[in-house]
Amino acid sequence: MLILFFALWIIFNARVTAEIIIFGIAIALLVFCFLCRFMGYSIKRELRVYANLFHGISYIALLVKEIFKANVGVMRMILSVKYEIEPTLVKFRTDLKSDTLRVVLANSITLTPGTITVTLQEDEYLIHCLDKDMAVGLDDSEFVHRLRAAEHTRKEENDGKSK
Repeated sequence: MLILFFALWIIFNARVTAEIIIFGIAIALLVFCFLCRFMGYSIKRELRVYANLFHGISYIALLVKEIFKANVGVMRMILSVKYEIEPTLVKFRTDLKSDTLRVVLANSITLTPGTITVTLQEDEYLIHCLDKDMAVGLDDSEFVHRLRAAEHTRKEENDGKSK
């Protein structure tokens, strides 16, 4: 929030000078202190937000990379005269505990060209793949590893709160 307050100050002033920066830092600190004192906000919470933001940005970068790779693969498949496309349905389970992260995984699979999440029930996915080669490793993909790491970080934070 501190960085957000400072960024808003700079945006609202529409120019950057030494005075605006100094006053911006001071005002952002005052508003942040007010939040901490009277609104129940804390510096630990601020650090958690930044950690989660890092996980989110790295996950989006991974998703964009995988979408690009899958686009190239699907184009090769479709444009190849010799390649015989064999659509398949794949069922797998995940050990993700959070419903939100399960849905993020399902959406990531659907956003990746050549795969569609048909159903998600509890921890079981049914995925339609354009070709059987795309089905290999879905249950242990990089998406699953990143989401598992994010869930582990969230679990550690919640364990720290309860102690």
